Amino acid sequence: MIIRWDGFDSRCGCFAIFCIITIFFPFSDFVYGAEGQNVALSIDVSSPKAVFMPDMVFGAGLDGIETDMYKKIYTPGNIEAMSRTPYRRLAYRLRTELGIQSWHWNETGSWSDAENQQGYWISSDKAAGPLLRSYGYCLPRRGSTLDQADNDGYSRLDDGDEMTFWKSNPYLDAYFTGEDNALYPQWVVIDLGKKYKINALHIVWGEPYATRYQVEYWDGEDEDYPNYLEQGVWRTFSGGDVRDGKGGDVLMRISDSQVSARYVRILLRESSESGPSTKDIRDRLGFAIRELYMGYLDEKDSFKDIIRHGSTNTSQTIMFVSSTDPWHRAVDRKTDTVQPGFDLITRTGLGRGNPVMIPVAILYDTPENMAALVRFLQSRGFPVNQIELGEEPDGQVAVPEHFAALYLQFAAAIHAIDPKLITGGPSLQSEVDGWKTFVDPQGERSWMKRFVAYLKNHKRLGDFGFFSFEWFPFDSLCDPPEEQLVMHPFLMQKAFAGLDQDGVPRNIPWIISEYGYSSFAGRVEVELPAALLNVEIVAQFLMLGGQTAYCYGLEPNVPIRELEDCPSEDRLWGNMMMIQMGPQGEAKWFLPAYYGAKLMIEEWAKPGNELHQLFKAQVRAGDITSDGLTAYAVRRPDSRWGVMILNKSRYSHQLKEVLFKGGNTHQYPSDKQVEVIQYSPKQYDWYADGADGHPTRSDPPVNFRVEDIRATGVVLPPLSLTVVRCNVPENISFSP
Repeated sequence: MIIRWDGFDSRCGCFAIFCIITIFFPFSDFVYGAEGQNVALSIDVSSPKAVFMPDMVFGAGLDGIETDMYKKIYTPGNIEAMSRTPYRRLAYRLRTELGIQSWHWNETGSWSDAENQQGYWISSDKAAGPLLRSYGYCLPRRGSTLDQADNDGYSRLDDGDEMTFWKSNPYLDAYFTGEDNALYPQWVVIDLGKKYKINALHIVWGEPYATRYQVEYWDGEDEDYPNYLEQGVWRTFSGGDVRDGKGGDVLMRISDSQVSARYVRILLRESSESGPSTKDIRDRLGFAIRELYMGYLDEKDSFKDIIRHGSTNTSQTIMFVSSTDPWHRAVDRKTDTVQPGFDLITRTGLGRGNPVMIPVAILYDTPENMAALVRFLQSRGFPVNQIELGEEPDGQVAVPEHFAALYLQFAAAIHAIDPKLITGGPSLQSEVDGWKTFVDPQGERSWMKRFVAYLKNHKRLGDFGFFSFEWFPFDSLCDPPEEQLVMHPFLMQKAFAGLDQDGVPRNIPWIISEYGYSSFAGRVEVELPAALLNVEIVAQFLMLGGQTAYCYGLEPNVPIRELEDCPSEDRLWGNMMMIQMGPQGEAKWFLPAYYGAKLMIEEWAKPGNELHQLFKAQVRAGDITSDGLTAYAVRRPDSRWGVMILNKSRYSHQLKEVLFKGGNTHQYPSDKQVEVIQYSPKQYDWYADGADGHPTRSDPPVNFRVEDIRATGVVLPPLSLTVVRCNVPENISFSP
């Protein structure tokens, strides 16, 4: 995930389950119910569904940012504003991994080819001064056309320059993995954009080249990645099995007849292990290709190339690659983005002294560089016990076996320094319909099922100390938010069921490394639905057995336009943020995501590290459970009960009863009085004005007492959050 100032991101969402739901439930009743209903809150105290400690659960992330925003964000005033958020735990997010960059977390360090200031980099585990910022370095041997950060790079496979080349990651060679390269081949996938008739491939090889390789086509749906993965199979061209490759410039007829295909894959099975005569073995491991051409040979053997070549990602045919060599040069530093330095994070005090979840770059870095990072953090006394290996590898189209092979190398390097550190990951990108990848020979597409199987087969499941993923459930920010809010619990429940089916261990912590309404920016994220969804993501996650969730958008930010169009123009401007900057970059307005977090962490729960118990709660109108009203009940360590009620509908309702159920007993609170903390449209209003949009009213939640809830009730306004606190009846028994 990246902080949204401007730019590109590609996530996918699926709403098929919603269509199924609406077949069986009339939509207007399903979402809204009747206007002005009297409703009752029922809490089943027969057994807790989950337990948690707030300081372990509620966290937020700090990410890489555009360089010109760095000084604006990390001012004393803005740091003070961020410290007013209720989060007491931090996750450090890594933008460089999304941008296909190597990470110089310390700008002091050493090159493998020091004379030429190039090669493989290791940051020094010592620093003469404080580390306040760090940078990513673009990879000149890049193979993928697209990335998920600024998306301003391009593939060297079809850049029109045969002096440049793509090279695979040497750490995935048998020299490091101990496995035959043919077992999990490296590959290149060409996306022609639509189906073409092809029968020829022209490869200009680099060093090392493939001595054995196969050329395949996708026999399946003509859909954009990753949708086409659902149906189809890879088939080898009749002339596409090469067993004695010699490198060089090769034009080959891969089929006697023209085959209609959109996607073509080159599987690289055996390497020549040739290359420059350097002392560094990594220069001779893997595979390298200088340029790719594809099309057809006519009867006169005249070749017609259909690949577009260019040095921008919009001018070239899209390429996907299995891995990229982290080799780079000093001149490759990307200066327009910056990662906050570790000493800067310590100085902010935002983590309140709690351990910070630290990322380790895997796809585009080296175990040696990340081991140096761990040594540095320990020498600085930086609070850390969880090391997250990876950042959205599925979004970088890394197949699980390649990622797992790297994962084990990096985990071994880290545990050689400190066996007590907990390694986990892989921080999968948000995907509400399950995490899929290219089909394997057994027909399996599940990313996590194959990742876990690899670790098990290598008897290294013990290195998988926690499972992390991101959760941004909605791509479309133009749809009515009430509908999405009602849909969300079904999406998360479905995703968890899929992960259980895939065999993700339940005896390790599950962590949401980033969450929010959407990975895209829009107005809904600066309005009340963002507060409702954020708190429900965490509450439902806890009910389903999750441990820690990190909210995205801690840094002050500004509205941007990222979506192309909506029926209403004013729906386009917004951002993932809790705090909005003013004209001078100062923290000026606190937004619903901020107040929703305050209500959840400081009112629903009791801040600190004491044990809380979660119980099942329902809101009913008569005998009917309302899906537009959901509730989460917690027994706090002060023996008070906190019940958080979300009214996702456009109508107000009246809460007239609070019932505790224990066994066959139903009781009201031990006294009629309840305490209410509420956040609703009465406290907040947004003025839509493009980039200058801002709140016209942004007040904190209101607190009040109701002396007799059955007599007067509690109004639940539309799109509101309400916490009801009360005592449990003395004669109700519950399981501790």
